[in-house]
Amino acid sequence: MLHRRVSRPAAKGLSQQEVTARVERGLTNRVPDTTSRSLWQIFRANVFTLFNAIVGTSFLLLLLLGQWRDALFGLAAVGNAVIGVVEEYRAKKSLDRLAVLDAPIARVLREGEIREIATADVVRDDILVLRAGDQVTADAAVLDASGLEVDESLLTGEADPVDKEAGSEVLSGSIVVAGHGRAQVVRVGAASFASRLTADARRFSLVNSEIRNSLNRVLRWIAWVLLPVAIIVVNGEVQARGGWQAIVSTDAWTAVMVGLIASMIAIVPLGLVLLTSVAFAVGGVRLASHNVLIQELAAVEGLARVDVLCMDKTGTLTEGGLVFDAVHPLVPEPGWEQVLAWFGAEPEANATARCLSTVFEDDGGLQPISTVPFSSARKWSGVSFDGRSRAARTWILGAPEMVLVDDAAGSRQLAVPAAQGTAPHQSDEPDRHDILRQAGDLAETGLRTLLLARGGQLPDGGKSEQLPASLRPVALLTFREQPRSDARETLEFFRAEDVGLKIISGDDPRTVAAIARRVGLDVATGFDARSLPEDMEHLEEVMESNTVFGRVTPAQKRQMVEALQRRGHTVAMTGDGVNDALALKTADLGIAMDSAAPATKAVARLVLLDGRFDRLPGVLAEGRQVIANIERVSSLFLSKTVYATAIAVTFGLLQWKFPFLPRQLSFTDGLTIGIPAFFLALMPNPRRYQPGFLRRSLWFSVPAGLIVTASLLTLNAVAPLAGAATPEQVSSASVLTLSMVGLWILSAVSRPLNAGRLAVLVAMSASLLVLLNLPLAQEFFLLSRPPSGLLIAALACGVGGGLGVEVLARVHGRVFPASSAGLPG
Repeated sequence: MLHRRVSRPAAKGLSQQEVTARVERGLTNRVPDTTSRSLWQIFRANVFTLFNAIVGTSFLLLLLLGQWRDALFGLAAVGNAVIGVVEEYRAKKSLDRLAVLDAPIARVLREGEIREIATADVVRDDILVLRAGDQVTADAAVLDASGLEVDESLLTGEADPVDKEAGSEVLSGSIVVAGHGRAQVVRVGAASFASRLTADARRFSLVNSEIRNSLNRVLRWIAWVLLPVAIIVVNGEVQARGGWQAIVSTDAWTAVMVGLIASMIAIVPLGLVLLTSVAFAVGGVRLASHNVLIQELAAVEGLARVDVLCMDKTGTLTEGGLVFDAVHPLVPEPGWEQVLAWFGAEPEANATARCLSTVFEDDGGLQPISTVPFSSARKWSGVSFDGRSRAARTWILGAPEMVLVDDAAGSRQLAVPAAQGTAPHQSDEPDRHDILRQAGDLAETGLRTLLLARGGQLPDGGKSEQLPASLRPVALLTFREQPRSDARETLEFFRAEDVGLKIISGDDPRTVAAIARRVGLDVATGFDARSLPEDMEHLEEVMESNTVFGRVTPAQKRQMVEALQRRGHTVAMTGDGVNDALALKTADLGIAMDSAAPATKAVARLVLLDGRFDRLPGVLAEGRQVIANIERVSSLFLSKTVYATAIAVTFGLLQWKFPFLPRQLSFTDGLTIGIPAFFLALMPNPRRYQPGFLRRSLWFSVPAGLIVTASLLTLNAVAPLAGAATPEQVSSASVLTLSMVGLWILSAVSRPLNAGRLAVLVAMSASLLVLLNLPLAQEFFLLSRPPSGLLIAALACGVGGGLGVEVLARVHGRVFPASSAGLPG
């Protein structure tokens, strides 16, 4: 609804008292800049978690018990919490910067004077003074206008400027591209169109990450088993030390607590969560060096999982804006070049006409006596120049179908009235239908077409804004959007990678289809989004069967992305306008170009800082490396979770002591999992993404963990038969067996072995031999040389477990031949 009273404000604008009253009522243009999570909420969500509570409590208990050597695991927990807080806080800051309005100031009429004020200080009923180049700062009703046109493409996706006359509305976030006028503010702040459009975009959400989702699922499973496992472990530890009465009467409860903490910490794969964050962070740093900004670390993996890439045309496939293409003469007419130069240099020329100034230079020789400014409603502009010949001084430039519109009789005479007593040669004039057909053929190739025509005098000196009675078409002018030089090669890369491509634009579907053909896509026609079905199932079918879509609204873009997602696709969306923001946020991976509006950049997960579309293959390669390497190292960590759980349960049920101290597990974890996993996670790995990351990891990890458990159970079962041995020597033998099988698991997941992976494996094996025989390490980790019989048993159990892992690796490679990450196949 337009504003109801404009008399006083229209004359002088608001007074200071009226402005103050509106400020007190909260009718200003300020928009809350908070996201859904405060810094405290972010800190609480990442620090006060179940696993941090377990780890933190265990850490403090060990310190209170004086067992600080067994509390090394606390460092991983702290690192993981810090990375989580920093990552989410970065996302929050990005959302806080979200704003559609770039304009630092607004021009308003107050107390009869034009003033420039901050955008946030605009109040309802203010009079905006709009000029070419301004961005509209609040929704407003036009009071008066002279050739006023605004570009609403950032909001709606429509590339063509929209003519605004008195009584129409201009929306916040749109750009004045021609003319000038005044408009009275009707909606401010959160109620404005731009604010409502980006309200959904401001809501906090994390990128959809298969790795993170899979790890969270594993952590939930572990949470369910921790309590019953803890009960079993405590009971087993107590019974192994003489029962509850003996524990109460002695200080053996300290050893019970240490055994419990060792088993609980071994089950939680803290290192995997930390290493995943590190791999994401390193990938983000690598991409940043190539001018790709990662707004959220998990987005590094996103493009590697994408199987459908949706692209906006303008700013993504094309460079944005129009360039002059060619002149297609229809009849010879002197002076047309000078006329085109005037149209290109005219101060109120629209964006298309201004392209002419790059080719035709205005010498100032033509003096207009009357003009009709371009209007997107009329789609033409006109000028009459001072000259002796009335027939020669009027020119029309506009859309062919509008300039050659039929008159009331059903046809327009395409002839110039007789000049100086000469009759018109109508046989020499081109046929109207032929001109329109030629213009249509040019438009089908993706060119924007204008017609230059010479006519009689403008009716009423141009005041009636009507075409002259007769026109003589002189030339067709074509303009084109320049495709990005990297678009064709990049699209060919994605097609080769079996990534589906969808072009979604607010422009005419014929134009979009033509641009698509120019960048190498085999499409005949585009689908007009005005015909999109409302039924979701039908919409899904349309999205599957079509490649190019035109006349798409912002709401439709989001619905189209959702339709593809409902079909099971992982969707990436590129764009640069505010109209793309909601679709980018809905997509699994939003990608913004360097020319994008701030709102679009804020919600995107990736920003191509130099606007180079060909950066995306590099992003995909980095994502593949992260996914494949995390899958590789997850097999190590999850194997440990499985054998830690199985050992805790079986030893507890057998009422045996837990075979390791926390510090001994830190020793074996560091050599067989933590240190090598760090290097493996950052090494090149070009394997193509395959869904089912968690299933493949568990398929290997669960049997591998059970093999480790069987080896340790066998060792501890035969330990009494291998000769007299102290508990410390039995633990040392268990450490040796666990290290041997763990290194065999490391060998399996590192395959195929290249120089780098082989170096890691050799280094870890050598470190094990050195540390097992180093007195300082033996003292710190409470290790000692087992008796010869127990040593032989430990070696035999280690070799037997290794052979079991070898068989498992070969079977896994045959079950998952195309997607085994680091396993033979």
